[in-house]
This record gives sequence, C-alpha cells and structure tokens, in this order.
Amino acid sequence: MIGKRIKRLRIEKGLSLNELANLANVSKSYISYIERGIQTSPSPHILSKIAKILDVPLDEIMYPTDDQGNTDIEWVELLNEGIRAGMRKEEFRTYIDFMKYKQLKNR
Repeated sequence: MIGKRIKRLRIEKGLSLNELANLANVSKSYISYIERGIQTSPSPHILSKIAKILDVPLDEIMYPTDDQGNTDIEWVELLNEGIRAGMRKEEFRTYIDFMKYKQLKNR
C-alpha cells in the first residue's frame, strides 16, 4: 500500500523513478522495491526523504486517507489495536486473503 501511494504521488509530480531516487538520495532499486511491494517495511527515515521530495507529509505516505485527504483515524486505531494485541502482518494479510476468497465465493 505504501508503495502504491509513493508511485501515485511520484507520477502526479511528474517524476521518473530515477529522478526521485537522485533527489531523495535513495537507490533507484530500493524505491522500485517499495513501489512494487517487495520491500513492505521501509524505514521511516527513507520514507521521510521520499515524502520531502514529493512535498507531502509523511502521514500521507504511511497511512490510508479518505476522499478529502484526511487520515482515517478509526483505521489507524484498529491497526494499532491489532499490533498491541500481537497481530503480525502475515496474520493480517491472511485475514485479507480470506475475506477476498469469501467475497468471491459469495458472488
């Protein structure tokens, strides 16, 4: 999800992957890994460098937003609650996959 937001913002700014990498002083391959979802947990330091070049607050990259561009606090709170309860990313992904399967089955 972070990668998709970075790619969307990069394209909206008219920057190539190479240009963003050079301006943010981050390797092109690392940004590519983020955008393609291979690197799913980039460091806040790297994300803040990217956000600065894209001229957006770090939250806009890290958290989902509603149609008006506001962070959906309820989603953030739910995710934080899951993390505090010990839920791992893999478990959350499994749950999402299950919900997708369930929706397809009910069609």
